Amino acid sequence: MENIEIELREIKKFFAEGPVLKGISAKVKKGSLLTIVGPSGSGKSTLLSLCNLLQTPDVGEIYVNQKEIREWDIQSLRRYVGIAFQSAPMMQGSVHDNLSLPLKLQHQVLENPETYLEYVGLSAEFLSREAKELSGGQRQRLSLARTLVNNSSVLLLDEVTSALDSKTSQGIEELIKRINKERKVTILWVTHDLAQAERVGDETWLIKDGQLVEAAPTKQFFSKPKDEKTIDFLDLVRNGI
Repeated sequence: MENIEIELREIKKFFAEGPVLKGISAKVKKGSLLTIVGPSGSGKSTLLSLCNLLQTPDVGEIYVNQKEIREWDIQSLRRYVGIAFQSAPMMQGSVHDNLSLPLKLQHQVLENPETYLEYVGLSAEFLSREAKELSGGQRQRLSLARTLVNNSSVLLLDEVTSALDSKTSQGIEELIKRINKERKVTILWVTHDLAQAERVGDETWLIKDGQLVEAAPTKQFFSKPKDEKTIDFLDLVRNGI
């Protein structure tokens, strides 16, 4: 158990239009990079949002570092489990304001902010720039730097490269792999890009119709899927249907 970062036990989530997650049970190893794929509307983003209590499970339990999420202090949980979105939302103010926000909320001062920017490939001169004026790729880098300020042990990524051009996307992809390897951060990455999931994942899950259809080491998932639903999904996406 000590090597498990996140454990899902029979997780269900209901919205007004009906069930979104229908009893998902799974484990995520510490330090692993998990890619999550599946059709739009299958519950992938909802699953991520449950892992740091942006939403609450209606049924079931989620354990983070062997502690049920509702037993965590909410601020401590969100420092431990960071999240980055496709849109990389920024608050009004400078890059420095946005970067130092996590510590400001804890009444602390950010030391050496330039080191965090340099780690994500941005120079120190960005600190004084308005955050909302950054390009999409620069905002994603800043968003990831902000999670590093929090020293998060888990990082939830929701389609973080889907709005970026291929070159910028590749740069963000390399950065996330570096965060995973060098900082031993456990990463759950929802992506619609199967080639990306195959490139970066240690393990891959298929979520379809609110259910975990298949969970396997990434190479096996893409080369020798076991479930017929996985085979059909991969065929459909690869053939552009």
